[in-house]
Amino acid sequence: METKKKPTNNQRKLSNMKKQPKLNDDIKIYSLGGLGVIGMNMYVVEQNNEILIIDAGILFADDDIHGVNYIIPDFTYLKANEAKIIGLFITHGHEDHIGAIPFLLEKVKIPTIYANGLAIGLIEKKMLEFPNVKYNITPYEDDSIYKFKNFQVSFFRTNHSIPDSFGIAIKTNLGYVVSTGDFKFDFSPIGKMSDFYKMSKLGTEGVLCLLSESTNANIPQFSSSERKIGITLNNLFHQIEGRIIVATFASNVYRVRQIIESSIECGRQVVVFGHSMEQTIEVASKLKYINFPKGTVLYARHLKKIESDHITILCTGSQGEPMAALSRIASGTHKQITLKPNDTIIYSSKPIPGNEQLINRSINKLVHAGAHVIRNSPLTDIHTTGHASQNELRMMLSFMQPKFFMPIHGEYLMLKRHVEIATELGIPKENCFVLGSGDVLTINQKKQAKVIKHGVPAYDIYLDSELSDVDSDILKERKKMADDGLVTATLFINRNKELIFLPKISSKGFATPKESITVNKKLADKTSDIYKNLVSSTNLAKSSLEKQVANQLSQYIFGYLNRRPLIVVSIKDVKSR
Repeated sequence: METKKKPTNNQRKLSNMKKQPKLNDDIKIYSLGGLGVIGMNMYVVEQNNEILIIDAGILFADDDIHGVNYIIPDFTYLKANEAKIIGLFITHGHEDHIGAIPFLLEKVKIPTIYANGLAIGLIEKKMLEFPNVKYNITPYEDDSIYKFKNFQVSFFRTNHSIPDSFGIAIKTNLGYVVSTGDFKFDFSPIGKMSDFYKMSKLGTEGVLCLLSESTNANIPQFSSSERKIGITLNNLFHQIEGRIIVATFASNVYRVRQIIESSIECGRQVVVFGHSMEQTIEVASKLKYINFPKGTVLYARHLKKIESDHITILCTGSQGEPMAALSRIASGTHKQITLKPNDTIIYSSKPIPGNEQLINRSINKLVHAGAHVIRNSPLTDIHTTGHASQNELRMMLSFMQPKFFMPIHGEYLMLKRHVEIATELGIPKENCFVLGSGDVLTINQKKQAKVIKHGVPAYDIYLDSELSDVDSDILKERKKMADDGLVTATLFINRNKELIFLPKISSKGFATPKESITVNKKLADKTSDIYKNLVSSTNLAKSSLEKQVANQLSQYIFGYLNRRPLIVVSIKDVKSR
């Protein structure tokens, strides 16, 4: 009898897609990433035979996802429907909005990437690392309009921690679908002002559905202006005498600009450390977003030639990342920078939730080495967010006056709080939708909305340091090893399937060195008994025997030590001479 092959993950996903009902002229809005997490932003609007994509971002993996550096969206649905794709529209140049572009282009044909200003420079820089991937970028401007069969796309400028951030307005036959991108309302910005007129005009013309970012939906106060942070930094730089080491996000172009400007004003040269920091400054200076006289901004290789301590070292590592420059400086493992007692360290950033322990560990090491550490506080206002807090979210909702509301870009607590803000402003609760990735919000021609749960496949794709996919089963095994340890059992048998000697047991992260001698002896005896009983009562193939031994050994260990380590059993034939 012919046996059927087990379908692959992709085959199962495609099979599920075929079962989805046709939605005629309904407008479909869904996320492939960015809901339930801060990062990996990717949103899709679809109608009839056209698909419009907004952003393609990456998520930096937490330490508890072992061996994984990045997480990107699953592109299976887009690949299956690539003939419908009319373009990828980029709101701004942060990694959580553009970082997945190379991986998307490797798998899916995208006719055009629409982007503006700094985002174009950062995308082009990124694509140099993927020389075999072809792409096409079309620059859009504030007043650009692109017309397609079902959609007409325009843009409105916003403020964020990076220049050239935009919201995207998609005009449909039922009204506008608007995505805000990341934004804040800064009334004294370093760059251009937000386009308040366009925002309010969209609300007057009729916003069918608003997709608005939710990162700071739990924060009540209005976010400070970036210009105010620059004044505080400038004052500090004038007071500090020794070396200044500043750690901030490389992607915060306005902050990097102000650090460089304050340094130059105080007669300091700036030495830049960190690959991402170097790339940001290179692209931003080329596009005139950061300006400095020749010789004032130097790179790591120049540090040993500078004799004066009247310098600013600008580096990555504000989140305590173990391999970042500041963490290595704190640990004393940096090849070029050794801390001096009169060094001042400035953390011009806010801890990302979950990173507090790493940051505190670095700070303790810095202080122990004699450095002065300055962190953001009410007295030293050296950081502000690039994201809208509650009052700014209220302003955006008031400008847009949407019929339907779908909060995006945030953990579920943030999304739900954003909905509460919307209902406080009079948007009916039944018109607000907190979705998960892959859930589809459909709006029919009668302007009635409903949600199809898991309407499109939307899984997390894990990438290691080599940018290769990591199988989810391997991740489960790694987690199990990290949490409960590893036990390996090697059995040596002759041609009659008889054990030649006791199984060899090895355990890691499972018992203390003192305990392991006794534990391993018990496990060797038990493994021998399990194997002999199986061989005497069954006629299993070697692979099946290995599985059965592992299963029974796992049950024994749980009863004996209340632990469930990963168990690997190997049966080896030993040929007699």
